[in-house]
Amino acid sequence: MIRVIIFLLLVGALAFGAVWLADRPGDVAITWLGRRVETSVMVLMVAVAALAVLTAMVWSAIGAFVRSPGALRGYFRGRRGERGYGAVSQGLIAVGSGDLIAARKFAAEANRIAPSEPLTLLLRAQTAQLEGDRGTATRSFEQMAVRDDTRLLGLHGLFIEARRRNDPTAALHYAEEAAKANAVPAWAGQAVLEFRCIGGDWSGALDRLERNMKAGLVDKEAYRRQRAVLLTAQAFAMEERDRAHAKTLAHEAARLAPAFVPAAALAGRLLGEEGELRRAARVIDTAWRLNPHPDLADAYAHLRPGDSARERLARIQTLAGRSPGNVEAVLAVARAALDAREFAIAREALAPLANAPTKRVAALMAELEQGQGDEGRAREWMMRALNARRDPAWTADGFISERWLPISPLSGRLDAFEWKDPLAGDEHAGKLIEARERGEPAHDGKPPPKLPGAEDKPQPSAPKDENGRAAKADAATASAPPRRERTVAPVPLAPAVIPLVHAPDDPGPDAQNGIEPTAESEAEHSTDPWWRFRHLFRQ
Repeated sequence: MIRVIIFLLLVGALAFGAVWLADRPGDVAITWLGRRVETSVMVLMVAVAALAVLTAMVWSAIGAFVRSPGALRGYFRGRRGERGYGAVSQGLIAVGSGDLIAARKFAAEANRIAPSEPLTLLLRAQTAQLEGDRGTATRSFEQMAVRDDTRLLGLHGLFIEARRRNDPTAALHYAEEAAKANAVPAWAGQAVLEFRCIGGDWSGALDRLERNMKAGLVDKEAYRRQRAVLLTAQAFAMEERDRAHAKTLAHEAARLAPAFVPAAALAGRLLGEEGELRRAARVIDTAWRLNPHPDLADAYAHLRPGDSARERLARIQTLAGRSPGNVEAVLAVARAALDAREFAIAREALAPLANAPTKRVAALMAELEQGQGDEGRAREWMMRALNARRDPAWTADGFISERWLPISPLSGRLDAFEWKDPLAGDEHAGKLIEARERGEPAHDGKPPPKLPGAEDKPQPSAPKDENGRAAKADAATASAPPRRERTVAPVPLAPAVIPLVHAPDDPGPDAQNGIEPTAESEAEHSTDPWWRFRHLFRQ
């Protein structure tokens, strides 16, 4: 609305001016070079306006002629840029979809049009990775690494290529170079931290963690957890050399992460050895309330090395009372009761768990029966322990360790070990086998399916003695017929992952753990479970 009003005002002003000049005619005389020209004011003004328009047109034509070479160059440059952008875009799409032929075609076109553009270098490296040409990919990433605008991208690509060829020294070098940047990328900070841990350089790992925290790569909670893990690992490493310093480190780790079992157990044990029983008990008690664990129970039971078995049992009963009903508390009481030869207490503690025992419960029951002289029932419980459900264990990346480790031996990942059932989320084989052998329904309420080769036969009854009681387990086992082998046809499974080509900032499943599988490596891995672990340290 305002623009319309302004336009009307301008038109009105021009009309008013024209009318004003028409109402006031006048003459104009121009004498130049002996000639005299006389005309009216209106004609003079029209002539001046026409001359101005003509001059502007001539000036514009001259300017356009002068600028035409540059305009032509800009036009062709724009067309070339559009073609190059289209080639790079189509090439990256072809790489992502796994179309090697199209990726080669567009990479060649982009390299011809704009060979030094960052995206062209990226497309060239990605195409080389797709066709397995590691040398070309490495050279492309090296070209990126010497440029300021693509330096971090090139270093990341070189880092991944070094891990794929199992060269941890080069991978660490590239990660450290990237970590020197003002804005440290997350992958570089984490990679340097993990390499320091793999090498056992806990002081260097702590320093790197502090830098990652200052750079904003980890939040406060993750920082406290990782620092506690590193301090605990450092305390374990120097426990034999400097127990006083190890005690200080473990205690600090326990303060940073009160629920972290390895730190609390180590701190409690070292504090107890130094006679600081109150502090040791407080550390273990805090961790036990948050996360009951057998290592904590063992450390609490042996706070005073000279205590008798009955004194240890009393201490464990006090600790177990702080988490009533917890399985680990029950097992800790049973273990201490067996050591103290208090079989009634041990049986009372294990009774609620005897109906669905784990391997540890079955082993404790076998020890209890053997302690009371019943060899037959002891053997029966040992047989049940073979097929019983697994107990929680320190597990990382499918690897089970008897004790906690700061890093995974398979991937080198920090704080990878968790106290959990290794088969969590899967059907427990022991429970399923026992249910089928007893003819009980499966967990879904349906009767167990008959396996190929299995027949329904009456089971022989166990022999009984003169009092009508069942005979010993060994006699029943000896008289029972041998079990038939049951085989199940293998079920074909779909591939777990679909291999794709990933950008250099995403190693993808084919570069997991820094190792690219080959035919030879897979054959070696199938017979040697420590293959990946050794390859992490190959120079």
